[in-house]
Amino acid sequence: MRILALLLAVLPLAAQPAPEAAIRDLVARYVDAREHRDAKVLESLFTSDADQLVSSGEWRKGRDALVRGTLASSEATGGRRSIAVESVRWLGPDAAIADGRYEIAATAAGQTRRMWTTILCLRTNEGWRIAAIRNMLPAPPAR
Repeated sequence: MRILALLLAVLPLAAQPAPEAAIRDLVARYVDAREHRDAKVLESLFTSDADQLVSSGEWRKGRDALVRGTLASSEATGGRRSIAVESVRWLGPDAAIADGRYEIAATAAGQTRRMWTTILCLRTNEGWRIAAIRNMLPAPPAR
């Protein structure tokens, strides 16, 4: 009887993705929603007070502004986006930072933009959500 109770207690934990996999999955779903320009999915991935500082210096504050800005940016620049998560750093059991190389290939201008992104992920009652994004253009090394 004890073994059955233990198994029933542990099974829900086994069904959940490993924490780092959950963060990587959240970033992948964000990229996919951008690629498909899916406003509903994008909205579901952000906390209500999420913000994004983009490489142009525009600071989008709040979920609605992020969704609008994200879709407008995807429409204006075109291209195919990808984020290769290079590291996940835990700030606690319910907060993580995902850092990765962010690329927009074949933009409307015919270029490939290579940037860096840092994404703050929070565990909410609804699951993991994006609370902040910081996109940066690499600068040349200081002399």
